[in-house]
Amino acid sequence: MKALKLSLLLFLGSNLLASENNATLDAYISKYKQSEFEYDYRKNEAESLKLRDSWIAPINLNYSYSRSKPYDTEQQNESAAIKMDQPIFQSGGIYYGVKFAKASKLYSDYTIDVAKRKMIKDAVMLLMQIKQSGLKIQKQELLIQNSEINLAQKKEEYLSGQLDSGFLDNAIIQRNLVIQTLYDIETAKEKLVTQFQSLSDLDYKTAHIPHLEYLTSDEFLQHNIVLKQKGSEVEKNKYAKNVRVAKYLPRVSITAGYNWSKSSGQQIYAGGKLFDSSTELNYYDYGFHVNMPLDVNTFRDIESAKVDYLKSQVLKEDKQRELQALFKQVMHNIENFDKKIAFSNENKKLYAKLLADTKELYSAGYKTQYDVDTLKNSLEIQDIDTKIYMIDKQLELLNLYEMYVNSGE
Repeated sequence: MKALKLSLLLFLGSNLLASENNATLDAYISKYKQSEFEYDYRKNEAESLKLRDSWIAPINLNYSYSRSKPYDTEQQNESAAIKMDQPIFQSGGIYYGVKFAKASKLYSDYTIDVAKRKMIKDAVMLLMQIKQSGLKIQKQELLIQNSEINLAQKKEEYLSGQLDSGFLDNAIIQRNLVIQTLYDIETAKEKLVTQFQSLSDLDYKTAHIPHLEYLTSDEFLQHNIVLKQKGSEVEKNKYAKNVRVAKYLPRVSITAGYNWSKSSGQQIYAGGKLFDSSTELNYYDYGFHVNMPLDVNTFRDIESAKVDYLKSQVLKEDKQRELQALFKQVMHNIENFDKKIAFSNENKKLYAKLLADTKELYSAGYKTQYDVDTLKNSLEIQDIDTKIYMIDKQLELLNLYEMYVNSGE
């Protein structure tokens, strides 16, 4: 099955067109929401670099200065030092630490991507539902017109003595019900508009909505951003496990330093006399040390990391099965909407035939204008129903496109 056409490409990446006015996917959410996600990406980049280089030990700089006067002469003391204690071998811990940092960044980026696409999906969904509400309002207005026609007919028949008041009363009740339903639909639409405006800067009256094509199950799973996120989590936990193991293995570090100290006005009291003991000293030192922690919880700690890794593999497989079930459910729902569309099309043919026949009978004086108008409205209602069901299908497909990203087709 050809999964993608130009309209389908709307949901393949933020650099692709999302509507006829060249808006991108990001354009569906407000500039403030876009900024929030941009800051999330920037923070993730900074955190990743910090984690990647965390094995590099800091160089410590120290300086101190003091003054005192225990005797006649004021004493001054200064000292400075540069110290370094840098690991150069951690039994693979450095290598796996760098790998873990990269995998963590990828996982975090996917997590942000998933959240961003969820928000974009919500904005597009609201836009579709607003358009659908507009169609429902049109349909309800036609139902109101038919109820008014029915009420007028019942009123004429009641006044001419052909019907009792019960039939007239039922016609009034039905008219009132469809009017109240219209008010409910209009209220629901305003709520949708408010929700959309909280997510997007676009004008819902002029904003375009995408037309989504069918996907195959393989396409949906192969280019699924949620599965990619789960896969990156498996990779992240794998390296986390290796880092945890290396923590309990031998580690070699080199040490180096430079020290300087100076004292003036120093005096020593001995034999009843004061002697000057001021000094200035500088020297360096270097060496290495090896350490290997022996912790009673070593194997428990390693086992905990291993369990996280194994669990993430299970979660990925479980998510894939869950997405397969979602795909089947969406296809089943679309199939039901197709049945409703087919049923509406059959009704359209029926009403079109009845309307044509009724117009001929009206011209011959056997039917009234009421009959013609009622059938005309009923025909339009079936056409609107078809459009509503088409949007329902798009809303179902939107559940798949929320997670579908393929910039290669």
